[in-house]
Amino acid sequence: MNIDKRFYRFTNRETRLKALPGMDHILPSFTNQQIQAARSAKNQVSPEIPYAFLNETECDSDGALTEISTIFLTNRECPFQCLMCDLWQNTLDETLTPGMITHQIDYALQRLPPAKQVKLYNSGNFFDRKAIPEKDIPSIASQVHNFERVIVENHPLLCNQHCLDFQQMISGQLEIALGLETIHENVLQALNKQMTLENFSKAVEFLLNHSIQIRAFILLKPPFMNEQEGIEWAIRSVEYAFSLGIDCCSLIPTRSGNGILEQLEQTGQFSHPLLSSVEETLEACLNLKQGRVFMDLWGLERLYQNEINLHDRLEQLQQMNLLQKVSTA
Repeated sequence: MNIDKRFYRFTNRETRLKALPGMDHILPSFTNQQIQAARSAKNQVSPEIPYAFLNETECDSDGALTEISTIFLTNRECPFQCLMCDLWQNTLDETLTPGMITHQIDYALQRLPPAKQVKLYNSGNFFDRKAIPEKDIPSIASQVHNFERVIVENHPLLCNQHCLDFQQMISGQLEIALGLETIHENVLQALNKQMTLENFSKAVEFLLNHSIQIRAFILLKPPFMNEQEGIEWAIRSVEYAFSLGIDCCSLIPTRSGNGILEQLEQTGQFSHPLLSSVEETLEACLNLKQGRVFMDLWGLERLYQNEINLHDRLEQLQQMNLLQKVSTA
């Protein structure tokens, strides 16, 4: 399908939402320096071990439940300082010497139970050579040799020959998680993502043409949207991702905690989504039946601690993630 036609379909259709408040003029713009100035101190992390690792269960593309080893690597901070991101909290300011990333992976794998798939998430971009030294790549490929699928994260602008080289080195299927965030162009620009929808679609086309699979990260209610707009644009963004050939989307409820979002909260330009919006959005996206859709449940027990029947509602969301079906309870 022609990319331009796909783009037109999801940005100019007759069912377009009413213009967002303030969208008749340019949204606030924040520089890297302003975003950094609003931060608190980073967490103390060690370059010798991942800052977290765990095994999780996920519904695979065949509908079967599969075990995944997820390793959160400690490395240099991502150079793309997005407005909503808090992943910098567990990063370092320097590039690690070769061998330290592989040591982290060994450390985690020795302590995790067996799994069929592995996620190597590094709070940024796996193919950023200032985060993951190029000399470590062949060793990492050997470390993940026994996994059927290797999932890494990366910025669309860094999807290049390095991705293809790593795909050739590993024995399993490479999957790259890309941050789409939102297809609302004004909001996307205001997020300081330093990416356009055209950049994203070209990265997707490049990867799919080389048999690399993709999952898209999509924000639920980013800054500058009200509750209903947050829901609608998240659903639209999932539809758009599926239209490009992506078959897996991960929805992330936007939450404060990185400094700049607290400032936007004070000016009424941001608030985290309601739990009912989380439920409604996941249900709507699953009902599209165009691919897998997961809701990121990390930290929701704290975010919604005052909600009624919280435990049961989070369990219901977890079951929808696992079964990829809307709960009838």
